[in-house]
Amino acid sequence: MNRKKDIAIVFDCGATNVRVVAMHTSGVILAKHSMPNEIDKDPYLPGGQIWKIESLWAKLCIASKIVVSKIDASRIAGVTVTTFGVDGTLVDAKGNPLYPVISWQCKRTHPVAENIENYIPLKKLYEISGVFPYAFNTINKLIWFKENKTKLLVKANRFLFISSLFIHKLTGTLKNDITMLGTSMTADLKHRKVSKKILSTVGLDPELFGEIVETGTMAGEINKKAMQETGIPKGTHVFFTGHDTQFAILGSGASLNQPVLSSGTWEILMARIESFNATERELENNITTEADSVAGIFNIGQNWLASGILEWFSSNFYSELQGEELFTTMIKEAEFVEPMSHGLTINPAFYTENANQNSGSIKGLTIQTSRSQIYRALLESLAFRLREGLESLQAAGNFKAESLICVGGGSRNELWNQIRADVCKLPVHTIKQKETTVLGAAIIVFVGAKIFNSIDEARDQVDYSPSIVFPANDSQKYETAYQNYLQFKKQG
Repeated sequence: MNRKKDIAIVFDCGATNVRVVAMHTSGVILAKHSMPNEIDKDPYLPGGQIWKIESLWAKLCIASKIVVSKIDASRIAGVTVTTFGVDGTLVDAKGNPLYPVISWQCKRTHPVAENIENYIPLKKLYEISGVFPYAFNTINKLIWFKENKTKLLVKANRFLFISSLFIHKLTGTLKNDITMLGTSMTADLKHRKVSKKILSTVGLDPELFGEIVETGTMAGEINKKAMQETGIPKGTHVFFTGHDTQFAILGSGASLNQPVLSSGTWEILMARIESFNATERELENNITTEADSVAGIFNIGQNWLASGILEWFSSNFYSELQGEELFTTMIKEAEFVEPMSHGLTINPAFYTENANQNSGSIKGLTIQTSRSQIYRALLESLAFRLREGLESLQAAGNFKAESLICVGGGSRNELWNQIRADVCKLPVHTIKQKETTVLGAAIIVFVGAKIFNSIDEARDQVDYSPSIVFPANDSQKYETAYQNYLQFKKQG
């Protein structure tokens, strides 16, 4: 191992914050700085929502200069960029955007998604791409351009995902990586390349995405302009990573067939597997599959609203509290409620992606029902949703999980972790590493820069310090309740 360079700089663009992090080969964060992110109004479409790339880049540059000032820049092994999936825009031959980046939160693509079969049969689209037909998928944005901005498609040299837009600013390179393409519903997922069949069928240029590279590929070197803007030394190597979910899984330390639950406003449940199915059965079970950070591996998953529901609940039932006091009080009160003693059955489907309508339900409320009972019931129902997702993933991926890794803000809730273990009848691992997305991206940088010979070698340097919550005696109490939950959901 080459220890002369032992720091990775990760530009991490999230939906609520943009930040830059300096991470050591041991997984320790040496410096970081974040700034708030927000969507903007589309100046060309009333009601449209966009990301202003120049504004985001300006914030990343400020954050980068602050971070670099706190470390020894000569130790930087490389730089990378990770972002949320699907979003990007058309650019000219010099990489200049021809239209603002349409946000995944924008509703303009909903009619496109509802009428996708005017272009291609949904089953065939799903079978090739593996991606569940969310309205925000990249393919729907491209069809929107085709239907509304035809001249831009003619002028476009490339479609660059948002991570590649920042890579271009750092190096001048015009390429996309496989993990971002894997979120787009335009990939031939099994072969980790653009699907010419999908693009040509919907009337788009199969060369629109240009060259697709694997993670860890060197994009180039920090150019002079980027050096001045970011403070990162000129000539520093820049490597491709991409979609944040893939690197969160990698950074968690998960092995093959070990599901990872990223628990936040949304819960994303994914597992790294060696093959995948994208048949009608998986489509009905809301299974989505993406390209792992490692060639030959796939990430199969589901997602649902989770802490977003708990935030709605706390703002209405614990409005007098906030911060850590709110968090600890809710848990302490719910610990005194016996499992399934509250008489409540909850369908936690409080969000419908396309319609943004309330669709969840609570059965069994009485005037004696306390707020602690409702909170306990919500935690249990979300654990039921987790088990439902696990069962779907195991069936689709043909594997049997022996444990579950839980990361993200929701992993701090020890009561919830115990309920998860009891309901799923699996040990739940929580880890010391909380910044798994940044860690996963940094690992790719270290391997790409040949600081380590492999991902496994890089992960061996990290102190994960796992804590394990084992199923307790309450597992049997939850079995009947889980079956009732499934029946309640089925009845709507």
